Amino acid sequence: MFDLIPDMAAKRAELTPDALAFEDTTTGLSWSFAKFNAAADAVAAGLTARGLVEGDRVAILCQNRAEFFVALFACQKTGLILCPLNWRLPAPELTEVVTDVGISLFLADAAFTDVAQAVASATETPLLSIEQDLTGWIAAGGPTLSAAIPAERPWYLLFTSGTTGMPKAVIQTARMAWANAVNIGQAIDIAATDRAACFLPLFHTAGINLYTLPIFLTGGLSTILAKFEPDEVQALLASGRINQFFGVPAIYQALSLMETVDDIDWHSIKCGCGGAPLPEPLIHFFAEKGAYVLNGMGMTESGPTVFLMDPGHAADKIGSVGKPQSLAEVRLAGVDDGAEGAGELQLRGPGITPGYFQNPEATDKTFTKDGWLATGDVARRDADGYYYIVDRIKDMFISGGENVYPAEVERVLNSHPAILETAVIGVPDAKWGEVGAAFVLLRPGATLQAETLRPWARERLAGYKVPAHVRIVKDFPRTAAGKVCKPDLRQEFEDA
Repeated sequence: MFDLIPDMAAKRAELTPDALAFEDTTTGLSWSFAKFNAAADAVAAGLTARGLVEGDRVAILCQNRAEFFVALFACQKTGLILCPLNWRLPAPELTEVVTDVGISLFLADAAFTDVAQAVASATETPLLSIEQDLTGWIAAGGPTLSAAIPAERPWYLLFTSGTTGMPKAVIQTARMAWANAVNIGQAIDIAATDRAACFLPLFHTAGINLYTLPIFLTGGLSTILAKFEPDEVQALLASGRINQFFGVPAIYQALSLMETVDDIDWHSIKCGCGGAPLPEPLIHFFAEKGAYVLNGMGMTESGPTVFLMDPGHAADKIGSVGKPQSLAEVRLAGVDDGAEGAGELQLRGPGITPGYFQNPEATDKTFTKDGWLATGDVARRDADGYYYIVDRIKDMFISGGENVYPAEVERVLNSHPAILETAVIGVPDAKWGEVGAAFVLLRPGATLQAETLRPWARERLAGYKVPAHVRIVKDFPRTAAGKVCKPDLRQEFEDA
């Protein structure tokens, strides 16, 4: 791909100035591409007027709103680096994060004023209000900007969930954004007439890139919700205004449990899923209502889209994440190209991050010597070239000398009629070294005696795969991506 990329917001405003880019349900404002680009120009002028220069980092703490994207593109225009912060974290953790990357300015909305003030004070960083300062800059206007963007220049940083320690800042670039737009856009046929919902948190790659940025780059419209509220998302889907929809499994799970789920015309909506495997019962649930939810796979370091299932094989390849998309190269360590087999999934292509910000050690550990991103996932490829994610390498445990992949056990347990979701971890055992512990979330109104699950599972799994411990839970601790936070479950098991 090119070394220089046209100013994305300016180019879109040139092509379709009067078309709507965003509808913000919180503020009630609509933003045409021309209005949006002018706002980004104005914020870019406001940031540079404060003395910020290319490479400086700007933290932002806010719920979903159009001004987030204004700030994002203002940073692209100026070479500043936006650092979206996780609003679920307390001030001390956020202070660690921003200290690690070093910020020059802090932007926050009114919902997080107290936390932002605490972090800004601790780091001696100027704090500006999105509602007052940014909107003031937008009202004042600024000079028109349309210079080409260096494709590999750091644009924004996304912080990993930190389940294995201090979050790492993953560099995101304009080249990655375009590669993702191609990968996901051709897979789901994004067009300028498409309408999507933006409700996943904007401190996570899915909130920005699935599908808001690709929709923006194609000239479509995103309706922005402050955050995921089941009733609001259901109402938006039922209104018929959305035809492209992406959610993590927890989102589909929540929608499936709503009494109003049948008010939605699922036939008219293209549905995608990522972040974690969608349980097979949910795949069948939505298929019966007319929606084939297409599983995909990617990660923050890959922009994110790498795989997506195609509609034609969604029914007969259940559990697959599909094939690698147009600008993604993949290989399985130890498996010949094109052959069936399983191995660590490794990635290459223009959608891959250049590395972790100011962290060459972590970058070196993540990339192979010949330049492939080592994902830490075990994947397998079938005879038709479709891929399945077996599990995280670090989640695998060895019981009595046999490898156990928790994801395989979870898929079986999730097929139990009383079970909504499960999470399996390996725990120490004096006899076998490690055994499985299953944490089980029941369907509303369902009952299940923990001691009855093991014999049921034994009919469907090898003995060494059957969890030795079963615990019924009311909910799971989750990461920002909606994944079950297994380190927390391990700690909970140890503390019991």
